[in-house]
Amino acid sequence: MGKTSGTKQATIVVAALACGWLAIEIAFKPFLEKFRSSIDKSDPTKDPDDVNAAAGSSSSSDVDYKSGKDREINKI
Repeated sequence: MGKTSGTKQATIVVAALACGWLAIEIAFKPFLEKFRSSIDKSDPTKDPDDVNAAAGSSSSSDVDYKSGKDREINKI
């Protein structure tokens, strides 16, 4: 057995990576399809952290997070 060339080694490495990627795609196909469909259905303009605008409630400074109730703010 002689030395293998760098091109042959690189080809083998790329082929092994491709086979590994294909094996992962096949093994996790149901999960990946569900994940990809949920990404397609998502609305990129909606911010999930912005619950005040969707619920129509008061601003975050008006909420007492310990009791979960709105608190009175004295405005000048």
